[in-house]
Amino acid sequence: MTGCRVAYGGAQELYDIKPDMTCLGKIIGGGLPVGAYGGKKEIMEMVAPVGPVYQAGTLSGNPLAMAVGLRTLQILSDNHIYQDLEHKGSLLEKGLKEVAKKAGEPICINRVGSMFSIFFTDEKVINADHARKANKDKFIKLFHHFLDNHVYIAPSPFEAGFISVAHTLDDIERTIHVFKGALTK
Repeated sequence: MTGCRVAYGGAQELYDIKPDMTCLGKIIGGGLPVGAYGGKKEIMEMVAPVGPVYQAGTLSGNPLAMAVGLRTLQILSDNHIYQDLEHKGSLLEKGLKEVAKKAGEPICINRVGSMFSIFFTDEKVINADHARKANKDKFIKLFHHFLDNHVYIAPSPFEAGFISVAHTLDDIERTIHVFKGALTK
């Protein structure tokens, strides 16, 4: 999920992590069905033809996915994209928190770059147990209010929301406005 969403090198770049292995999903195919993995030499040598682990797939090396993925990676190499996503994410987080505070509604917003989650709780959400304690009924009502007002978020309070490069500052402002309507409703 964080392959190229939070930084060009993913969360491992953002947090300066040197993983033993990296697994990437459809981002490397520009959204098309493909995945990839890579890792330290001793791990990769376990894969055939050098090692005993056989790996293959119907779409392995699919030319369309590879071409689209390459173009996506070229586009994402522009650092302005990540600055823009961080800016939009920051504006959304700040706006939602301000609206909630004015409405007297305790919320916790967890966000990294363009990824965010909204929890109706006055506690910091740092793990699954904390997330389960948040008010799910309020989130479900928020989801339906957003949906009725053409703002689309994941239907579960346990899923992340995403801002994309296609979202405009007007979209962010409108989302905050619709959120305000949900809390006053």
